[in-house]
Amino acid sequence: MEYIAGRTEFHLEKSAVTLGKFDGLHLGHQLLLNKITEQKKKGLKAVVFTFLYHPVNLLSDREMELIYTEEEKQHILEEYGVDVMISFPFTEETRSMEPEKFIEDILIQKMDAKYIAVGSDFCFGRNRRGNTKMLEEYASVFGYELEIIEKKKYERKELTTTDQSAECNGSKCERKEISSSCIREQIGKGNMEKVIKLLGRPFSVRGEVLHGRKIGRTIGFPTTNLLPDKTKLLPPDGVYITLTDIDGQKYPGITNIGHNPTVGVTPEKRVETYLFDYDNDLYGKFIQVSFLERMRGEEVFHSLDELKAQMDKDLAYGRKYFHKEVEI
Repeated sequence: MEYIAGRTEFHLEKSAVTLGKFDGLHLGHQLLLNKITEQKKKGLKAVVFTFLYHPVNLLSDREMELIYTEEEKQHILEEYGVDVMISFPFTEETRSMEPEKFIEDILIQKMDAKYIAVGSDFCFGRNRRGNTKMLEEYASVFGYELEIIEKKKYERKELTTTDQSAECNGSKCERKEISSSCIREQIGKGNMEKVIKLLGRPFSVRGEVLHGRKIGRTIGFPTTNLLPDKTKLLPPDGVYITLTDIDGQKYPGITNIGHNPTVGVTPEKRVETYLFDYDNDLYGKFIQVSFLERMRGEEVFHSLDELKAQMDKDLAYGRKYFHKEVEI
């Protein structure tokens, strides 16, 4: 997959384009991805146009934590068969661009868009004045095909809850529309099973295995250590059942997110995974850890013996979970 990031000068030919923030690449986003990849049969390139930085980062002082980092997005989009990912610089100039100019200069001149798929609520350009109606009006002028996709919704029965209702209080969730904000809320609660339903796959963290303090090895639980990007949204501190992808193979295990309070608090939050029955050297490899279920919160133990006893319990629970042959 070609990756064009942080620059405004590029030129593509015969593109099938979808546009948006694509934070989460959830089931709703996947409808759009399917539309543009279908166009490859007609000789068009499947192109995803997004912004290098989440727009809220320019509009406010707070740093937006992302469901998927830029590198993780690249990996996922490549898996979906996307040919080109464009991360356009979101600057004051971009923000103030008139929507008509965006259509002509970027969609037509730079991307040679022959097919465009967008969500029904898609807006663009200065003051968000551009919308699907404007795209429809210009379709005959520039000769592209436009397809508008309605928001993907979920049924309450699709989320496993005790009262068969979606535990999400935002207005978007009350309308049962799948949205990144709803997914963020569920990740923040550690409801990983519900996140799987909304994303269409497990939430994951991807990164390079780093050297840790090797304390786990001394008590019989050697772990792989990832240090997530500071912009990465993470579930609450605690212990999770996970599947780890290593060179295309998935390995079951348990993962701790946190600062390791029992053995000396680390300054940064770490993702440490113990893989069942795996003993190869992973240092320097890029792996992907997918979260299936939250087992418990992070705890402080009075000794390494207490920590080991709890780890034994966690390990037994994790093995039992995978013996249920849950298909992900």
